Amino acid sequence: MTATDHALDLVAVAAQAAHDKKAEQVLAFDVSDQLAITDAFVLASANNERAVGAIVDEVEDKLRESGAKPIRREGHKEGRWVLLDYGEIVVHVQHEEERSFYALERLWSDCPLIPLTLT
Repeated sequence: MTATDHALDLVAVAAQAAHDKKAEQVLAFDVSDQLAITDAFVLASANNERAVGAIVDEVEDKLRESGAKPIRREGHKEGRWVLLDYGEIVVHVQHEEERSFYALERLWSDCPLIPLTLT
């Protein structure tokens, strides 16, 4: 199984929104073969809590404009690791220290990367 076209569209919107707010290391994984609950993960990081918040706000705004509604949002208060669950995709915006420590790229390295065209 692979991520749906709609999920890939949402990934592109979320990744571009994160990139527009200067997120670092923006990646996306197709996790549909490993997880039944979502098709893709988008990972992005920033070097401080304020930047994490700005990235999260931009991702939420752009996904809302695309008609996507979040199922849940976790970690926004702390600003170190924010998870945005949209059902078909899950967006992780992490402080760079959390990104390094939890190493989600390594955890999901057996899943295919989704190519991103960020402008």
